[in-house]
Amino acid sequence: MSTPEFESFENEQIEHYFNCPYCRKSISMLVDISEPGRQTYVEDCEVCCKPIQITYSSDQGKLVDFVAQKI
Repeated sequence: MSTPEFESFENEQIEHYFNCPYCRKSISMLVDISEPGRQTYVEDCEVCCKPIQITYSSDQGKLVDFVAQKI
C-alpha cells in the first residue's frame, strides 16, 4: 500500500486552461506531467483551429511553466 508522499505520477495528466494567442478565447488542454523536464508540441485551438506551439515544464508531478504562442 502506498502513502500519498510516495505516489507515482506515471501517466499523470492535468487539464490546463489558458487563452489562445490568436482568438484570445479560454481553452484547455491535457498536459502530461509524468515526465520531468521541458516538452514542446503543436496543438490546434479548439475554437479558431489555428496551430499553437505549446511549451511547458514539469517537475515532481507539478506544472512549473506553460507558454502558448503563435506559430
